[in-house]
Amino acid sequence: MMLKLWKWYQNCLSFHPLKTQVISSGVLWGVGDIAAQYITHSNARKRLQLSQDTDADFKVNWKRVAITSTFGFAFVGPVGHFWYEGLDKFIKLKLHLQPKSARFVAAKVAMDGLIFGPLDLLVFFTYMGFSTGKNSVQVKEDLKRDFLPALALEGGVWPIVQIANFRYVPVRYQLLYVNVFCLLDSAFLSWVEQQKDAAWKQWFTSFTSFKEGGGQGRL
Repeated sequence: MMLKLWKWYQNCLSFHPLKTQVISSGVLWGVGDIAAQYITHSNARKRLQLSQDTDADFKVNWKRVAITSTFGFAFVGPVGHFWYEGLDKFIKLKLHLQPKSARFVAAKVAMDGLIFGPLDLLVFFTYMGFSTGKNSVQVKEDLKRDFLPALALEGGVWPIVQIANFRYVPVRYQLLYVNVFCLLDSAFLSWVEQQKDAAWKQWFTSFTSFKEGGGQGRL
C-alpha cells in the first residue's frame, strides 16, 4: 500500500510538481493544525483537571483548520516550490559551489534560515491574525508576542533538519522532505499561536523590552 502511494506521489511530482507541492502542503498544514489543537486541548485538560468532564471532549475547530490549510495551499506550497528550486540553482550557478560539499550545504542552510525562515513566520502570524478578524494593531501585538519565541525555537531545529536535507536528499525530493517536517512545523506554529500570553513567551517579550529600554537609557 505504502509503495503504491509512494509511486503515485512520484508520478504526480514528475508531471505536476507545483500542483503536487501545493496540495500536499495544504493537506499537511491542515493535519498539523488538528494535531496542535489536540495538544493544546490535552494540556488544558491536564492543567484544569477536566478529564472527567464530558463537556471537555476534544472537538476540531474546522474553521481554524481551513484557515491554516489555506496558508499551506497559498503560501508554503507555491513559495516553497520555487524557493528550494531557485536556491539550488543560485548556489550552483552564482556562487559556483560544488553540490553536496560542506560550503554548498552551509550556504543553503544559511540562506534558508536568514531569508525563508523569518519570512515564513512573518507571513504565518500576520495571515493568522487577519484571517481571524483581528485589526492591524492586534496583529502587530501578536507579532511582538509570537514572532521572536517561534524564531528562536525554530532556529535551533530547522538548521539541523536542512543540513540533512541539502546534504543527503536529491533536489527532486527536497520539497517532499520539507513538507513532511512542515507537518510538525505547522503543529508547532499553530500551538505557539494558540498559547497567547504564556509565561515562556513573556520572557522573550520582556527581554526585548529590556533591551529597548536600555537602548533608550543610553541616549
